[in-house]
Amino acid sequence: MTDYPSSTVFVIDDYAPVRTSISRLLRAAGFVVIAFASAEQFLAQYDPGVLGCIVLDLAMPTVNGLELQDILAKAGSLLPIIFLTGIADIPESVQAMKRGASDFLTKPVNDEVLLAAVHTAIEQGRTFWQKQAELSELRARLAKLTPREREVLDGVVAGRLNKQIAAELGTVEQTVKVHRAHVMQKMKVRSVAELARLIERCGIGT
Repeated sequence: MTDYPSSTVFVIDDYAPVRTSISRLLRAAGFVVIAFASAEQFLAQYDPGVLGCIVLDLAMPTVNGLELQDILAKAGSLLPIIFLTGIADIPESVQAMKRGASDFLTKPVNDEVLLAAVHTAIEQGRTFWQKQAELSELRARLAKLTPREREVLDGVVAGRLNKQIAAELGTVEQTVKVHRAHVMQKMKVRSVAELARLIERCGIGT
């Protein structure tokens, strides 16, 4: 089983009664909750290593919900966002969803609907976190390859034979075999198919 960091729900809403009621609901459901009155307050303590999700008011002074979403996206945040709005603004909801929002709910939001949305968002966050962990692990393995081993990896994943790779690199087939064995060992795979799937799944081009 994967060990995930603990999940936190960040509630960001400038209207105190809504902020308080949502926080109470989520805490009663067993979630760890940290509430903020503004996007600026949240950004001042933002930790990219924390797993969870954000319940975010769309219309806030200074930095609104869409602007915060954009800031976090540029920072590479893995936190899914559930937007809350007092008015069902279709263009803004479409914009938010296109940018990767987990959900877009209209106030007053039904308790069960919100709880279900938070559960879904946290699972999305865990998936994002796991994907990022896999990417980091793969990059660490790739970093251990020598430049020549990386060239051999390129050829192997492209489906070339050892003798073809040797011809391209201006070396002999036996040398390619040695490099290939090192690649398989460092990448922790047993077959070319497994190596190709690993590279493809993690979306890292060779």
